[in-house]
Amino acid sequence: MGQQSPTRIGFTGDVMLGRLVDTRQRTRRRAPDAVWGSVSDQLRELDGLVINLECCLSTRGRQWQRTYRPFHFRADPDWAIPALESVGVDVCALANNHVLDYETIALRDTLATLDEAGIAHAGAGETIDEALEPAVRSIGDCEIAVVSFTDNTPEYAADEETPGTAWIEIDVGDEETKRRVREALDRARRSNPDLLVASLHWGPNMVTEPSASFREFGRWLVEEGVDLVHGHSAHVFHGIELHDGRPIVYDAGDFVDDYAVDPELQNDRSFLFVLSVTDVGEPVELRLVPTEISECTVSTASAEAATWARQRMRSLSARYGTTFEQDGADLVLELDTG
Repeated sequence: MGQQSPTRIGFTGDVMLGRLVDTRQRTRRRAPDAVWGSVSDQLRELDGLVINLECCLSTRGRQWQRTYRPFHFRADPDWAIPALESVGVDVCALANNHVLDYETIALRDTLATLDEAGIAHAGAGETIDEALEPAVRSIGDCEIAVVSFTDNTPEYAADEETPGTAWIEIDVGDEETKRRVREALDRARRSNPDLLVASLHWGPNMVTEPSASFREFGRWLVEEGVDLVHGHSAHVFHGIELHDGRPIVYDAGDFVDDYAVDPELQNDRSFLFVLSVTDVGEPVELRLVPTEISECTVSTASAEAATWARQRMRSLSARYGTTFEQDGADLVLELDTG
């Protein structure tokens, strides 16, 4: 009997479906899947898809005013849920700095509409206990468990009685952080997953590399049994480090949004990160498919944008000793997990 084909699971950076993205979809009556542009077929061909959902899904609520917040992101679930379903989104990481932008009622709508659609989520809930629960899905031959944390916007943090996010300090010396993360990982392991993912919305915007404390934290997560660190928040992608054969994607950049583009940092350019996993749960390859955002739509990167992204990723990752092969427009990272 031949060996089964690997299970291919996609990971994206920020998927922000609010503000102008939402307005464009509704006022122009675009099909729900239009937001995925020329990448839609590649997304559908994956066995699974994990995203950071950088907005709430609701038409209710009022903008958070309890503390100063310059931006508020909300998408109408009538088109946003069909859009997520159209490309087979399996898991949404919700521990971020926008899921409470329209207060508790919109957070509750987000949780309810994802549940109704059968899209798993992690990182936010009615209480911190719920926010620590993993998202668990069977994808192909792979059982995947995702935990989700953020160090952004502490006022959005859940506690024993208050809805919100799974908020932590990114500090391996912080005992409360280690206790909370280990609790979430222990819960995730109860499902006996083949793949354990930590999805982290961490750090400030528009920084080009992780801090030393973030690198230490990412390596600690791998040592705690995480198979993939899925980072996001900076709006620009960072380099990738391998630790004990496991990839640490420090930041996946942006995948869909309406943000102004910095001409130097090129925050409209990133990748779809595709992890291949064997039938015995071993990650064997991480493929980086270049993408770019234009007119509130993600697309396959142009030749010029793809070249820029590959060169930048190689440069950023070289400092960690990470090297890639090239396959067409894609970068390929072979994972030696033996």
